[in-house]
Amino acid sequence: MSIKAPYYHTIGKEIEVFEHAFKNKIPFLLKGPTGTGKSRFIEFMAHKLDKKLITISCHEETSSTDLIGRFIIKGAETIWLDGPLTTAIKEGAIIYLDEIAEARPDVIVAIHSLTDHRRELFIDKLGETVKAHADFMLVASFNPGYQKGFKELKPSTRQRFIATSFAYPVAKIEAEILVNETGIELDIAKKLVNIAAKIRNLTELGLAETVSTRLLVDAAKLIHSGLPKRLSVEVAVVEPLTDDLEVTEALKDLCNLMI
Repeated sequence: MSIKAPYYHTIGKEIEVFEHAFKNKIPFLLKGPTGTGKSRFIEFMAHKLDKKLITISCHEETSSTDLIGRFIIKGAETIWLDGPLTTAIKEGAIIYLDEIAEARPDVIVAIHSLTDHRRELFIDKLGETVKAHADFMLVASFNPGYQKGFKELKPSTRQRFIATSFAYPVAKIEAEILVNETGIELDIAKKLVNIAAKIRNLTELGLAETVSTRLLVDAAKLIHSGLPKRLSVEVAVVEPLTDDLEVTEALKDLCNLMI
């Protein structure tokens, strides 16, 4: 049984660039805000290339041990268990380190030898070096706007990847994405996109993150399943953006006028 390809709307030349990166064994970095389709793009490309995809959502506790592997006790013996990175290296899978800048520094150190001509991983606890399978590919993402002044990727790390930037799609494409993802009517999709555009331009609100396409998809799903439009926008778009009561009320008033 064939698996249906994830829906992805091409924005530029990113598919062509990724295919050449895969062919040339060059690590790939996706830059951009949350909810702009970075993860969906990687799912789409893994399907297109017919490769297994292993995704790791990095956070401040993600360590090299989590990725490489560890010894575990099984019954009366101690056995080694490969981590997702080691598995991907051996099997020739695509590994996607989502929000890599969030991970602990030892993760960056661990992947260095995988991101240059060596394409190998040293497993310190085993005293072994594993050469990457020919089809192995390392992909990472990070959000430069969010990381600014907090956790940045060092230039020495960034220059080990080719990179492409993801941004919010133009209104026409974003509306098409909502229709394809949720089955919602085009006129409602356009209204949701207009709401997003308005909020994205309200920089004076000081939102840590603005309206992502992902939030719009959630709102569209709720509307399509029968939840009232205004309530759907409130719970899927407004509430996830801020905990400030005044800002929440102002956004609700704005959205209610537009939907």
